[in-house]
Amino acid sequence: MHRLVLFCFSSVALSTCVKSAFPPPCDSEIYCNGPILHQVQKAKLFDGSKYFVDMTLRETPDVVLSAFRNLSNESPNATIPPAKLHEFLSTYFEKPGTEFESWTPPDWHDKPKFLAGIADHELRIWAEKIHNLWKSLGRKIGAGVKDHPELYSQIYTPHPIVVPGGRFRELYYWDSYWVINGLLLSEMTDTASGMIQNFLYLVNRYGFIPNGGRIYYERRSQPPFLTLMVESYYQATKDKEFLRAALPALEQEYRFWMQNRSVAVRVNGSEHVLNRYHVQVGSPRPESYTEDLESAEGLSDVRKEQLWMDLKAGAESGWDFTSRWYIDGDGHNNGSLRDTSTSHILPTDLNALLCLNERTLASFHRILGDGDSAALHDQAAARRLEAVESVLWDAERGAWFDYNLVTHSKHFEFYPSNLAPVWAQCYSRPEMGEKAVQYLKGSGALQFPNGVPTSLRESGQQWDYPNAWPPLQHMLIDGLSKLPSEEAKELASNLAQRWIKTNWLAYMKYGAMFEKYDVNGDGRPGGGGEYEVQLGFGWTNGVALQLLDQYGATLTSGSTCASSLLLLPLVISAALTLQ
Repeated sequence: MHRLVLFCFSSVALSTCVKSAFPPPCDSEIYCNGPILHQVQKAKLFDGSKYFVDMTLRETPDVVLSAFRNLSNESPNATIPPAKLHEFLSTYFEKPGTEFESWTPPDWHDKPKFLAGIADHELRIWAEKIHNLWKSLGRKIGAGVKDHPELYSQIYTPHPIVVPGGRFRELYYWDSYWVINGLLLSEMTDTASGMIQNFLYLVNRYGFIPNGGRIYYERRSQPPFLTLMVESYYQATKDKEFLRAALPALEQEYRFWMQNRSVAVRVNGSEHVLNRYHVQVGSPRPESYTEDLESAEGLSDVRKEQLWMDLKAGAESGWDFTSRWYIDGDGHNNGSLRDTSTSHILPTDLNALLCLNERTLASFHRILGDGDSAALHDQAAARRLEAVESVLWDAERGAWFDYNLVTHSKHFEFYPSNLAPVWAQCYSRPEMGEKAVQYLKGSGALQFPNGVPTSLRESGQQWDYPNAWPPLQHMLIDGLSKLPSEEAKELASNLAQRWIKTNWLAYMKYGAMFEKYDVNGDGRPGGGGEYEVQLGFGWTNGVALQLLDQYGATLTSGSTCASSLLLLPLVISAALTLQ
């Protein structure tokens, strides 16, 4: 049963109330809260906090909790020495990864048709190798997770999955949009269908889609791409029955975002409803427990809880973490990680995505013959468009900007998300799209040889300069390619060439695809943030395949000896045997 509360938020120059209906938080006293989590994470026994909360129990939670209480009673001040903690963990836990069974996607085959459209021989060989990676990233959740869920942090889903890679061993929400698009290009329709059905299953279970496939993610989501996943699948298959079966869950997810993540704002005398990221759980993230404790050191209890809520909201945004979410004591877009205030910001890209979702839901209802429901979504999209233009659009600068709910003003820093309405085609006049091209050209973000940076501020966080991320590159390129001007289309093609070159050179050096890249270094993976750069990598593969498909006739590797280099032993191929 979902609880319904009225959440009232007050701050400088802001007072608003929004209804919130949400499932109860994860109540695991091992994976989500409690003394075991606290002591193990504080002891820093592993390279990162996520390792522990992905381990599997050998005994039932009651047995493990009782054993830990006995161990605590033997220790002075109930603080257990690291050696004793290691012994306890080896007795009662198994390492991460044991929840999966061996699985190779049965619909994988050698030569999907899109490869023939890649003119450059070396890039075509490389695309085949990316296509091969789907096999190493496939996972099937073991029957034990379904039969004994209390032993796992893994959330059971009925169909096999393709994971991002590295430390991201489970299903992730927005990553999967680009993974699914890549799978569809690879003609792995059954695998793509199963992944979408997993997300529909999660909506039916939770009322929304958790951030990822772990119980410690149960109170936060990620950018709502499920409707667009179904759109991609429908365009590839024209399967109306699949669409009909999916639509109730799509509507349910849309209601979640409107009931739990919306805010009414008044601008120029008119009230508009827009969406934000917002997670009402004022405790450290279990998978980043120690990091969150350290971020909040020295703060008051109230301020700690607010920071932890906003760090979770930052994780919900997918941009974890970035100076984009900072609001300092004066209300400005400055500060450090401790100034993360995600829930106080109306993000341009989230609202552009929901605008696209509303139009897509309307089209689904029309396809299925329900004109009345289509009209309701058309009206919602029209209201959204008016709100986006009234609150987020800046005619003088020619782009859309995040809105600060504290100061009732826009943040004018550069982020690729400032052009998200171009990608979503969520604007009313053609000249707005062309103005956005000029904004991008004058922003300083195009001066880098290996992609568009996530911001122009070097904060040390991974969603800032100098990192460039695959989904942001694809949204930017895709949006520019849809504009009518030749200038925009040429810029899209140029950015596609830069990005493919970056991915290509990194693969040549390391034999791997990475989650993010450095805009300055030819083939250099990105860095910063809470963990080391991860390889695999689901959405990177999906974006590369989409760009190779769209621009394959013109993209070049720029290497005369590339094909011979590809035959060399891969430098870190062993690392691709992911945990």
